[in-house]
Amino acid sequence: MTISGKLVEIYDAKQLTDKFKKREFVVEYSENALYPQFIKFELTQNNCDLLEGYSKGNFIEVHFDLRGKPWVNKQGETTYFTSLSVWKIKTSTDQSNSPDMNQEPENLSDEDLPF
Repeated sequence: MTISGKLVEIYDAKQLTDKFKKREFVVEYSENALYPQFIKFELTQNNCDLLEGYSKGNFIEVHFDLRGKPWVNKQGETTYFTSLSVWKIKTSTDQSNSPDMNQEPENLSDEDLPF
């Protein structure tokens, strides 16, 4: 899967065990300028270095896998975890999915509202 958006947060890499490290970052993505979404992605192991050279405010294209995993707790209840595991990042020139807060919404009137 791939999305493009503005890099808004970069977290430090965390060494979770002797053999496993993880780094997270957030991209502002919007299909509709009125409702931007802030999506947290994760990088693991050697991929943690993929963010080197990028700064907050950069527009990036993120290539990732959507992963899910069940976990059963001591009470026998199943919980599901979802992760967006990134394997490639590159600079994006496409800023069309970034919200433009100065842009007026098109064709929006009081009659169109659902309430």
